Amino acid sequence: MKKIIWCLLLAPFFCAAQSYSLKPLNERAKTSLRGLSVVSDQVTWVSGSNGTVGKTTDGGVTWKWVNPKGYEKIDFRDIEAFDDKQAIIVGIASPAFILKTIDGGETWTENYKNIDSAIFLDGLSFWDKNRGISFGDPINDKMQLLKTIDAGNSWQDISTNLKAGLAKGEAGFAASGTTIKTLPGGKTWVATGGMVSNIYFSPDYGKSWQVFKCPILQGEGSTGPFSIDFFNEKTGITVGGNYLKDKENANNVLLTNDGGKSWQKSVTPVSGFRSGVTYIDAKTLIATGTSGTDISTDGGLNWKHISDKSFNAVQKAKRGKAVLLAGNNGVIYQLDAAQ
Repeated sequence: MKKIIWCLLLAPFFCAAQSYSLKPLNERAKTSLRGLSVVSDQVTWVSGSNGTVGKTTDGGVTWKWVNPKGYEKIDFRDIEAFDDKQAIIVGIASPAFILKTIDGGETWTENYKNIDSAIFLDGLSFWDKNRGISFGDPINDKMQLLKTIDAGNSWQDISTNLKAGLAKGEAGFAASGTTIKTLPGGKTWVATGGMVSNIYFSPDYGKSWQVFKCPILQGEGSTGPFSIDFFNEKTGITVGGNYLKDKENANNVLLTNDGGKSWQKSVTPVSGFRSGVTYIDAKTLIATGTSGTDISTDGGLNWKHISDKSFNAVQKAKRGKAVLLAGNNGVIYQLDAAQ
């Protein structure tokens, strides 16, 4: 009886009936996986270093590696997949590339290339099947913004739409390709970190922008927000910290209820640096990083550590319930929930 009362009154989060574990789907590949696109419970695409792109069409039982030929040295930090045939990948540093496949990775088309020595693309996100946006570190204090309206077949530079210049030492992080988030209707959030951390918001497909301060850990080149997610246009979360001190958890998870204009700390934080976060449902979230994975069942207010295993990215299926994680050495795991 005492235990029941304690659970009901003092700590319902930690007495939740549901338990979580991580199940391996793939553990051996010569790549650091950071790009992750979970299309459905059956179809997932991943991308990473050494020109690596992989996919499963059977829920992770088997994986097929469909690396683009001629791009073996490229680090594909982000990927956006639409089904088992169509996917778009981003190669981050100079020369930066955006490639597309429409035949399941058998062939790839190069639809964007930038040889500027300063180019560094951080992430990619789509509002719908045709309209998408990619962002990159500043060149001459201007965040690099690219937009497509034809499903990634061509890309327009819209960097001049963002009038505000970035501060010295302010940039994005490409640890998981998730410091950019889009929602249908043109809403877009981009998080920056380093010496200064901000949230850049566009309500209209990148035509106009607002800037909100983000009070997460910042002030060093290794600090800031490394991932953001929004459940709807008001409710969102950002996680990060200092990737050089990945077991520290000072001020590295923040919540917003007004679309990113203001942010509040969680009550019980995540257990360390986190480079990926996603909503599973309105109340359940998962955050992961090189020092482990945490779960929240109360909208991000309190977090429980479930694994010490290192990952870079996490994502829930766009159409389905599967939640997958990916990391260094080609590791791909699935979240299992049990009553």
